[in-house]
Amino acid sequence: MEELYNENSKIVYHFLYSRCHDAALAEDLTQETFLQAYKSLERFDGSCKISVWLCQIAKHLYYRYLEKSGREIPTDDTAFADKPSNTPSTENAATAKCELFDVLKEMQKLPPQMREVIYLRVTGSLSFKEIGEIMGKSENWARVNFYRGKERLLSVFNQK
Repeated sequence: MEELYNENSKIVYHFLYSRCHDAALAEDLTQETFLQAYKSLERFDGSCKISVWLCQIAKHLYYRYLEKSGREIPTDDTAFADKPSNTPSTENAATAKCELFDVLKEMQKLPPQMREVIYLRVTGSLSFKEIGEIMGKSENWARVNFYRGKERLLSVFNQK
């Protein structure tokens, strides 16, 4: 089980973080995911990658969390504050933060599934095949949605 955790915990964490944008919640749900996986390991039939199975468990736990909290999605912006800045000056750091804010704001205007594909690809570093499996769609569907979402974002920023 420790090997399973070491190999997949980052994937599960990034998957959850891409949905909730709350580092503490993503960590808690990641731990709960592996606890649930341990309890139901005999039900894993090998029809998909273990990481996909774990992300499916994580998704269900996250939905359960949303139901219990009245479907209120956490809006804690401090999750981005933990990221170290590689820019040399305060001005550059402020500019980068504003640009990130603008991108995230525009991403919220995308259709939910398209937005999720982008989050999974960028923050979760998942392949299109894995994204397709997680979302119950094809690899090609994930590629198309990522491309279209990226094009929409680029068109918005090219107009500015």
